[in-house]
Amino acid sequence: MGAGDEFELIEAMRRTYEAAGGPPPGEVWIGDDAAVVTGSAGPLLLATDLVVAGVHADPAVSTAADLGYKALAVTVSDLAAMGARPRWALVSLAGPPGSDVLAVAAGVAEAAAEVGCAVVGGDLSAAPVVTVSVAVVGSLVPPGEPGPLRRSGARPGDSLWLTGPLGASAAGLRLARSGATSGAAAPLVAAHRRPRARLAEGEAARLAGASAAVDISDGLVADARHLAEASGVGLALVGIPVADGATPAEALAGGEDYELLLATPDGSRLVAAFAAAGLRPPLPVGTCTPSPGHHRLDDGPLPAGGWRHRFGAPEGG
Repeated sequence: MGAGDEFELIEAMRRTYEAAGGPPPGEVWIGDDAAVVTGSAGPLLLATDLVVAGVHADPAVSTAADLGYKALAVTVSDLAAMGARPRWALVSLAGPPGSDVLAVAAGVAEAAAEVGCAVVGGDLSAAPVVTVSVAVVGSLVPPGEPGPLRRSGARPGDSLWLTGPLGASAAGLRLARSGATSGAAAPLVAAHRRPRARLAEGEAARLAGASAAVDISDGLVADARHLAEASGVGLALVGIPVADGATPAEALAGGEDYELLLATPDGSRLVAAFAAAGLRPPLPVGTCTPSPGHHRLDDGPLPAGGWRHRFGAPEGG
């Protein structure tokens, strides 16, 4: 394959990796927020992510420690979307000479301590830019049923909920680049530099019978489509909550919020579960419809947008 965007390449790579056979019953491989494999004491969930300076974080507004914190947090967020808890992490760091690798590691360690995840190994290498690769292993509590949340579980009639308002990270990046980092801007800048994985919310939703989930990493308009396409449903979204200080456009397509979009057949049970766990109430944002590919926002079509990495053709391609 020559040029393509991120999701076209992921699908092509999935076909390559699974040419000799796909996942056995009960396992989930490429295509969801995390992979699910069979362990001796129940399912294990595997997730990995990369954070690259200049791509996922602007070195002008984020420190080396911020970069490390973000790398661990965004990987753990994939487990949050499955309703799982992180257990162990492998962290690989690469960068040019003079990189403050220990500061990056300190940020990783801070994030890992906050979520109860042990960093048990990794690797170091030279590279043109600072890059942090994190792989996390997680599990379900309790280890049996209900199983992990997946993108593909939503059904027509399920209600859709967000764990919080959107747009804070994109607004924080905008404000930090303008030099506004204190006062009302401070929580927005913090949301960009050091996102929080909604682990407690994902677990509460799983135990409350939610049918599907995805974390908002690429922007709501992109990630809602990922959930809908995996589940074979349409979307009727309404009243998307916007974080204080963010714009509606940042809420829809800014990305990197790491809130969860949840589908459930029983919204009242979800609300009660969040209240019992001492969490912020989930916010209703619409329903799943029986029309795959038909996605609406308020009174019009769901706009295009969201983040996609683009890959150019190789030399000679």
